[in-house]
Amino acid sequence: MASDNVMTFTDANFDREVLQSDIPVLVDFWATWCAPCKAIAPLIDAVADDYNGKVKVGKVNVDDNPATPGKYGVRGIPTLILFKGGAIVDQVVGAVPKSQLDALIAKAL
Repeated sequence: MASDNVMTFTDANFDREVLQSDIPVLVDFWATWCAPCKAIAPLIDAVADDYNGKVKVGKVNVDDNPATPGKYGVRGIPTLILFKGGAIVDQVVGAVPKSQLDALIAKAL
């Protein structure tokens, strides 16, 4: 079951929702056909619930929104990029354990 706390980011709203956010933002670049993306989805939901109000969590479908992943050099998916103040704090590629996601987010809190 998808979390209500996971937002949908698009090429159109990325600047407003991510780069201009007043709290850190974790962005999951994914696609519907990507098996590792589906594997990590429950962890993304858990992170969104755990950090609700402290970190904004959302997904960019790379097939529907090609400009944004291109701008950030996303070559493989899932790619998770953590933004704070409009800048990249860190990123991970691939399906990683929740402990690694928590460690990633800790860098921006």
